[in-house]
Amino acid sequence: MRSKVTVVGAGNVGATTAQRIFDKGYADVVLVDIVEGLPQGKALDMLEAGPVTGTDATVVGTNGYDETENSDIVVVTSGIARKPGMSRDDLLLTNMKIVSSVVKEVAAMSPNCVLLPVTNPLDAMAQKSHEVSGFPKNRVVGMAGILDTARFRTFLAQELNVSVNSVEAYVLGGHGDTMVPIVGSTTVGGTPVAKLIAKDRLEEIVQRTRDGGAEIVNYLKTGSAYYAPSAAIARMVESILLDRKEILPCTTLLEGEYGINNLFVGVPVKLGAGGVEEVIEFDLNDDELAALRKSAASVQELVDVMAAAE
Repeated sequence: MRSKVTVVGAGNVGATTAQRIFDKGYADVVLVDIVEGLPQGKALDMLEAGPVTGTDATVVGTNGYDETENSDIVVVTSGIARKPGMSRDDLLLTNMKIVSSVVKEVAAMSPNCVLLPVTNPLDAMAQKSHEVSGFPKNRVVGMAGILDTARFRTFLAQELNVSVNSVEAYVLGGHGDTMVPIVGSTTVGGTPVAKLIAKDRLEEIVQRTRDGGAEIVNYLKTGSAYYAPSAAIARMVESILLDRKEILPCTTLLEGEYGINNLFVGVPVKLGAGGVEEVIEFDLNDDELAALRKSAASVQELVDVMAAAE
């Protein structure tokens, strides 16, 4: 019997995520959206690709939540997208209401699922999802660090003209302007990146990583990134459903790790069948640890704004 994955939101991120999961064939997919006909049409289009890709999984679209019952994983992409000149934080209160409504519905239909919030501002939405669902912390895990790390690895690989597979790196912290690429432990073919790229140039690459989402928004004008985000979500889904126990940078509730308490922040976690099975504490230097805590403070500000708005 195949697993069941629900994706809420049939926009670019949600629909592309549903397609990636469906193409793998190990899970049946439910695509949910409030726009009548949109998830149904996209789901049918995906389903009809099955004979070409060799996939026997099912994918259905719906405007309600009945079809999502007993999902193993629920991915939440619902919300308004970022527009040029808009920060992730500008989205906060609007998306808080949307995500709260969605999580309430899916938690009732799938009380044992793992929740994967994707909506921005990501860390704050993960915190809200945990609060609204009442789920244990291991079953709420946000997608951000995998995407940020992928961007960092891409830029480093381009700079050095090497395979992305030769670049080992992690980006931690909040999914925003204060994210923390961990340069000290970044290696290329086992060699510390600081020995391969001049400090000033490395700082430029770090900044481009922080601005990675905004760079794409500025190109697209009317939308935001979705190919790389959907690939990151699919990676998380696969690690959970197949119990791979991969160590991936994800947004999880910290309770003392890295000196951060009661806050969802991006850190390395072991991701398996139980969701977040372990928080991995890297050895960070003083500057990196300070940057991570500064990033966490930015997330805390958003959480405080949400609390004040209620």
